[in-house]
Amino acid sequence: MDNANFQQQYMDVGVFRLPMSAPEDVSGLQHLLETQQIQAEEIVAIIAQTEGTGYARGYASLCMQLLLSQYLNISVEDVFKRIPMMMIGLCGGLMSPHYTVFTRKTVAAPSTSSQEKRLAVGIADTRVLLPEEYGTMTQVKLVTQAVEAAIAQAGISTLDDVHCVEIKCPAMTPVRLQDAQRRGVNVVSSSLNQASSMAKGACALGVGLALKEVSEEKLGDRTINSNHALYTNRGSVSAGGEQSACRVLVMGNSEFSVSRYRVGHGVMQDQLDTAGVYVALKSAGLDCHIPLTTDQQNKIVQVFVNCGADAVTAICNRRHTMHSDFLSGYAGIMAKAVANAIVASVVGDTMILASAGNEHQGARGSNLVATIVEVEK
Repeated sequence: MDNANFQQQYMDVGVFRLPMSAPEDVSGLQHLLETQQIQAEEIVAIIAQTEGTGYARGYASLCMQLLLSQYLNISVEDVFKRIPMMMIGLCGGLMSPHYTVFTRKTVAAPSTSSQEKRLAVGIADTRVLLPEEYGTMTQVKLVTQAVEAAIAQAGISTLDDVHCVEIKCPAMTPVRLQDAQRRGVNVVSSSLNQASSMAKGACALGVGLALKEVSEEKLGDRTINSNHALYTNRGSVSAGGEQSACRVLVMGNSEFSVSRYRVGHGVMQDQLDTAGVYVALKSAGLDCHIPLTTDQQNKIVQVFVNCGADAVTAICNRRHTMHSDFLSGYAGIMAKAVANAIVASVVGDTMILASAGNEHQGARGSNLVATIVEVEK
């Protein structure tokens, strides 16, 4: 759908944050469907903070696909193709497993033309990537095109109104590495972790290019995961072996949305910079006090944090041991747990999404924060 056609319609975007008692728990979504509080046809994306390994993450995704296949009367495979399901695995510290469902439906134009911009979402996929394209400029440009398509689908007219881009991209797997070797082509790295990290970096730079945060003339294959001066402040990327293409979810505000919600973003310059959380809340339209009142906290629908603590070795000139102590192999989980706890202390809720990734996702050591808040009608 091109932007010109989309803008002739007004959309209402819903956001439903649901707890998970276990990886297979989709009872919250099932209840909303059974009681017709939402229609399956209106679901455009799901992003989850799941517990456990990649297997548990995949199990959670499959349970959602099985449920929705019944309501949509399509196959599980078609549900996967239709609805981006971005599963962010591993919960540490006080992190609370949950998932957020985004819905979108067409509505009549509002009676007044002076309404403020409200939450709009758009989705898009790249084509299937070949393993040798992971972490290259080919991936950067494909992601840029997908982000631009999602922005247009959402009816967002200016880039300043884009506040969060969530991407799930393919991770390198043994099968994919073997496929490339069998065809005699080179990949960015034979290390599965490093190749997947490069893929995430390419996605983040693709977001930055689409949002005009970085210029194309500064980019090249050698730039990816190398030149850390180039980054996006509005993109968060996760990699998974279940993906073969890059799935893109754009959140912004549009004059063609009549949603009850607005989205905003901010940057925590370091892990203790709670001022960045307040910037994100004010960006979303919340009139903040410090500390927040209970009423203000209750207006916060969801918070997305991309955590960068594991990108550096110190905070406020104090050394930390994420990379050197016994649990150094779990640095990403600890970074998420730290950010979750600090942001939760502001918003009063640990059921917020925290993703670890420093590949061109903010300045090194920073946290990127996006908030969705309920606004007055």
